[in-house]
Order: sequence, then structure tokens, then C-alpha cells
Amino acid sequence: MKKMTLKPMTLALAALFMVLGAGVAVYAPSSTAADDAKDKNAAQKPALTVTTAKPQTASLPIKLKANGNVAAWQEAVIGSESNGLRLTEVRVNVGDVVRAGQVLAVFSNDTVNADVAQAKAAVLEAEANAAEAAANAQRARSLQSTGAISAQQISQYLTAEQTANARIASAKAQLASQQLRLKYTQVVAPDSGIISSRSATVGSVVGAGTELFRMIRQGRLEWRAEVTATELLNLKAGTLAQVKAANGSVLTGKVRMIAPTVDPQTRSALVYVDLPASTGNNAPFKAGMYASGEFELGNSGALTVPQQAIAVRDGFSYVFRLNADQRVSQIKVQAGRRLSDRIEILGGITADTTIVVSGAGFLNDGDLVRNVQNPVATPVAAAAKPAAAKK
Repeated sequence: MKKMTLKPMTLALAALFMVLGAGVAVYAPSSTAADDAKDKNAAQKPALTVTTAKPQTASLPIKLKANGNVAAWQEAVIGSESNGLRLTEVRVNVGDVVRAGQVLAVFSNDTVNADVAQAKAAVLEAEANAAEAAANAQRARSLQSTGAISAQQISQYLTAEQTANARIASAKAQLASQQLRLKYTQVVAPDSGIISSRSATVGSVVGAGTELFRMIRQGRLEWRAEVTATELLNLKAGTLAQVKAANGSVLTGKVRMIAPTVDPQTRSALVYVDLPASTGNNAPFKAGMYASGEFELGNSGALTVPQQAIAVRDGFSYVFRLNADQRVSQIKVQAGRRLSDRIEILGGITADTTIVVSGAGFLNDGDLVRNVQNPVATPVAAAAKPAAAKK
């Protein structure tokens, strides 16, 4: 009887455990679904708060970049015109600014002065002989009709007169030559400019034609830009150029001329750009400098976006388009010219594309974002407001 009463109890306990197990099994799926919903809600939170804007059109300058050397517009070689004279004085040095006609160096003139004095004496002697010959010729003419002297003697007196006059001209020419030698003992500047080199040394005896100085005429420099043959059609005389030297100096020049030939090796031509004249040791540009510059070719319309809207990754430029579902799409674009803090976009988006401005550098393709209104006006809009107010 005892065994018969225990068996139903055992069955009842087993049934209870089965019910409890079933309850746990039913509850477990309910708990997993709640966790998935919670994770899904967490994934729907915006990754970043951003501001957006649409591309704007602007008029941007068209510029052509080039490189080249800075050289003297014209360089004058100043040499000696005296032969075998000793240099006694050098009055200028490299870098000095000189004016036309200024004395740069002086040669010894003792020998030349003696030659000038001798030439003057020869002129006086020739004039005295000519006076005597003229008097004899005059007497011969007066006696020609009387027959007192022969025709041969008359001819001799007249010839002597002409010879004496020729000797005067020869003596005067010799005097002029010696006076010219005396003038050449002073070396003068042929034009205003800057002394760029000096080889004159006091005490040296130099021959005629020996170089003493080099001078940059009028202190004028030019930028010789190297431009490819395909770009020459965009340039013409008078085109402005912004030239920047390696030391940071910037000058505005103007195209003077374009070389008539193209280098067959480099396929480029030289464009000569006149730079403003600058003299003195503090001149911003020096001959021999390497400089880069930009030719100003006018303006053209462009589609621009703020610089901070561009994300550069792996060497390419991207923008993030805001979609209707508040997610962003990464779009590869081609960047062009720059104007202040705006960049021209050559392709990839249109004028009605809404792009992310602030926070673009932290986004990835497909991120969910929260868009807020940008309180700061873009540079183009800010520049447009004063113009509208003036109207």
C-alpha cells in the first residue's frame, strides 16, 4: 500500500518540473527579442550632428601656372677703350646704383696729356707753314699776268698752299684723336642701372676692349616663364602675371613678348614678363632667382563648395550627400580652383545636391546623421548681402 501511494506523488513532481521547464522555454525567446529591439534602436541613433549646404556658383579667376628664372632685361658690358694705360681709380662696386654719364673708373692720363700737347704744337706748326704758303701763293697769283715768274713756279706755290692746308687738317685730326684718348681715360656709365659685376682692379694695365664692369640697364628685371606649346594660345602681350620668388616676394608683371620659337627638347617656349624696376640691396627680386607665377587669363563661372566639405582619402576628394532617409552617401568629386575657403567642383555633383559641410571628415558611407541649420553664412552668401544692401 505504501508503494502505491508514493508513485502518484512522483508523477506529480515530474509533471511540475515539465511545466516549469516549459515556462522557462517560453520566456527565453521573449527576452532575446527584447534585446534585439534594444540593439536595433541603439543602431538607429545618428552617428554625428552635421550641417549641410548646397553648392553655389561663383566667378573664379582663370590662371595659368608656370615656372622660370628671373634675369636682367638687358645687361650692358662696360669695357676699356684705352690701350696700355694703368688703372688708377675705381669708383663703384657691385650693387651700386649709377646714372648715365657717371664716372666709374679712371686711368692714368699723364702720357695722354703729353700726346695732346704735342698734337696741339703740330697744329700750330702746320698753321704757320700754311700761312707762309698762302702768302707765296698770293704773290704768285698777282705776278701771273706780268710774266715775271714762270708758270711752273706759280703752280708750285699754289700746290704748296694746298699741301699746307692739308697738313693743318691732318694735325687737327691727330689732336682730336689724342683728345679722344684723354676722354677715354675716364670710364663712364652708358646708361642708368645697377652694377652687377666688377673685374676692374686698381693698378692693372689693361688693353682696349677689356671688360671692367657689367650693369643691369635701368635696374629692370624680367621673368622668363616656361610655357608649353599648347598653352601659348592663351597668352598675349600685356597679360598680367603674379610672380612669386623663392624668398616669398611677390610682384605683378606684364607680358612683354612671347618667344617666336619652341624648344624642340622640352616643347616649351619662353614668355618674357617685365617686372617693376627695383634698385638697391633691398630689391625683392634678384637676377638669377628661380620663381613661380600665375598668368591671369580672366574669369569664369564655377560650382563651388566650402573647403571643409571636402574629405580627402587615399589621394582622392570626396563629398557626402545627405539623402532623404538622413543617411549620407560618399561621392567622389574632382576639385578645381580655389577662392578663399571655397573649392571649385568640376564633376560628381550638381547645383541641387545637398552636401554635408561640418563634420564631413568624420563620416563614412551610409552613416545616419542629424542635420542642424548652419548659423554661419557661407562666404559667398556673406559677400552677397552687403552688395544687396548697397543697392
